[in-house]
Amino acid sequence: MITKLTHLLSTLDIPADWVGLRATREASTHRSARDGMPETNGTSSTSGVMVEVLVQGQIGYAATNLLSAQSVRAAAEAAYQHAIAAKDWAIHPTPLSARPPVVGQYHSPRVKPFDVLSPGEINDVLINICHTLKRSDAIVQTTATAITTETESWFVSSNGSEVYQNFLRIGTDYAATAQAGAIVQRRSNNGFLAHCYQGGMEYFITPHLWDRVQQVGEQAVELLSAEECPTETTTLVLSPDQMLLQIHESIGHPLELDRILGDERNYAGGSFVKLQDFGTLVYGSPLMNITFDPTVSGELASYGFDDTGAPATREYLIQNGVLQRGLGSLESQGRSGVAGVACTRAASWNRPPIDRMANLNLEPGDCSFNDLIGSIDRGVYMEANRSWSIDDQRHKFQFSCEYAKLIENGKLGKTLRNPNYRGITPQFWSSLAAVGDRSTWQMYGTPFCGKGEPNQCIWVGHGSPVARFANVEVFGGGA
Repeated sequence: MITKLTHLLSTLDIPADWVGLRATREASTHRSARDGMPETNGTSSTSGVMVEVLVQGQIGYAATNLLSAQSVRAAAEAAYQHAIAAKDWAIHPTPLSARPPVVGQYHSPRVKPFDVLSPGEINDVLINICHTLKRSDAIVQTTATAITTETESWFVSSNGSEVYQNFLRIGTDYAATAQAGAIVQRRSNNGFLAHCYQGGMEYFITPHLWDRVQQVGEQAVELLSAEECPTETTTLVLSPDQMLLQIHESIGHPLELDRILGDERNYAGGSFVKLQDFGTLVYGSPLMNITFDPTVSGELASYGFDDTGAPATREYLIQNGVLQRGLGSLESQGRSGVAGVACTRAASWNRPPIDRMANLNLEPGDCSFNDLIGSIDRGVYMEANRSWSIDDQRHKFQFSCEYAKLIENGKLGKTLRNPNYRGITPQFWSSLAAVGDRSTWQMYGTPFCGKGEPNQCIWVGHGSPVARFANVEVFGGGA
């Protein structure tokens, strides 16, 4: 494919300063069961080429689903005309240095390929998960899902870039809903589709699969007789599966440079972060260390190069609580004067790449789980996101979890249902009082991060240890 794209590139006759071709081919399967019966068995595929041109400081895009010389030439001409039309409305010129030449490859790690299980065998596992989840007649619904995606991407440019990347992604989910009169509780495996990784069937058929399925079903029933989460200001301990959402909403989105620059305001909102805050803003306590890290093996948004060819490297966004750099492309970095990362990503071949988060991780501290809990006189431990609400400046938030435990005298106690907490982003992260060690660190992901017009739904990953926060307002479902 690289050879073919390079040949197509050589046939283009437009007076552009730079031209890039990004070809993508993707195949997906989606299989699910509900209450022990097959519900969805679908496959899909898509392929095409995005043509990107740089003309007198302006970038133009156009895409085609036909890999023919005629179609690519037509797309290149359309992209050129878009760039010319943009000149009169230019905000900031994009220099050629924003598209440096790069050569390389990236392959997702894999142990068991997707075809190690037939479609029928996958359906049998999903059906058996549903049956195992039904631990009691109080379970009124069970669901199980497995999604696989293989994506290949090729990128060539007029200044010599040649990049090939191959991604294997798998996402699984199962959940049980229990009911007793007016009380309804849903328990899932760490939150909806949080089990998303790069790799193969090793992330589906795990050594502890059936023990965990049984536990999820039992906890759904357990929640029916649990007490409501109390309403009080107390110590809050969040598990890694809830830190997934906390990092995503209160760190990832507010640090996107195009959002800070105003490009997202009419659709997804802006950010409380200002350009002058980088290098000086105390975002959280000195225990807060957030990295942008597309190099973690198996994490959902790992890659070797972003979709403009920029090499991916591990960088601190927040170090010792102080904001260091943003989530921004080379264009956004030049426009804002703020250091960024290799995060220009596109959801598919027919979308231009924009500033996106990838793997954002809270780095481990030095507390074991027992030490972190053991020093708490009273608090609440929460797992697995259920719902969320955050304002369009990513400032004030309110999050709800599936499952909680009361902490008393340094020990996990009785189960609580309908746990919620709220806060204001800088104050919340400044209350970070303890961070779990590497033994408590877990990574999760989501395939549903939406942004941009037209919308782009993209895969992101988040890893975190258990974390303890002081003086947080928690409350139950009736508050």
